[in-house]
Amino acid sequence: MTGGLHDAKRPVSALAGPYGHPFHPMLVAVPIGTWVASMVFDLASRFAPDPGFLAEGSKWLIAIGVLGALAAAMAGFLDLFAIPAGTPVFRTGLLHMGLNLVITTAYAAGFLWRQAGTAAGTAAGAVALGPLLLSAGSLALLAVSGYLGGKLAYRYGVRVADEATQADGFRR
Repeated sequence: MTGGLHDAKRPVSALAGPYGHPFHPMLVAVPIGTWVASMVFDLASRFAPDPGFLAEGSKWLIAIGVLGALAAAMAGFLDLFAIPAGTPVFRTGLLHMGLNLVITTAYAAGFLWRQAGTAAGTAAGAVALGPLLLSAGSLALLAVSGYLGGKLAYRYGVRVADEATQADGFRR
């Protein structure tokens, strides 16, 4: 195994998770899950007879997702440090990180937008079209970023145990 590939499989810090079991993929479940659920709540608020609780729930799901994204970003940043600079995998990692920063910023702005509407004393109704479209666009970008994250792990093997270690699971 080449030096760069070997290095990309090893954690740079215990905070990134142990060898072959990185924390970043575990942590991304929080923002992905909460942001998908917030979109479901947003859409449901457009059809429910009393949509206020759905709009409020969506807003707080977005906030939880932003906090989860910050935690996932810390672990992901540590994983990025293990990748040799100037390689296609490093460029993919930078694009993945950049998209996630844009997405997290958009969701944070969406939360503030919704919070400002609540503070202004507007009636608790369906989610307005603007915040809904911002969330939909952010979710679409999240799918692209998730594809890139999958490419990092499954195509390039970043932080995935080497084949010799994987083979232990197939021995009888």
